[in-house]
Amino acid sequence: MDTKYDFLPKDANNIVYVRPVAVADLPEEVRDQMVGVERLYAVHDTKGERLALVKDRKLAFALARQHDLAPVNAH
Repeated sequence: MDTKYDFLPKDANNIVYVRPVAVADLPEEVRDQMVGVERLYAVHDTKGERLALVKDRKLAFALARQHDLAPVNAH
């Protein structure tokens, strides 16, 4: 059972992390736009910089892949 899978890009700069973010933890101007929404998903680069906020996890992964990035979950 030592099968190796090559599913991540060779270049670590292509990896982005997708994690849930509580709307309550975001700045007021963002919270004001998210009436009725409790959670968003953030896409971060390997240095931790937030690249995007989107409404659901599927959209976060699709967005990353459209930009030739390899999304992974972060908790």
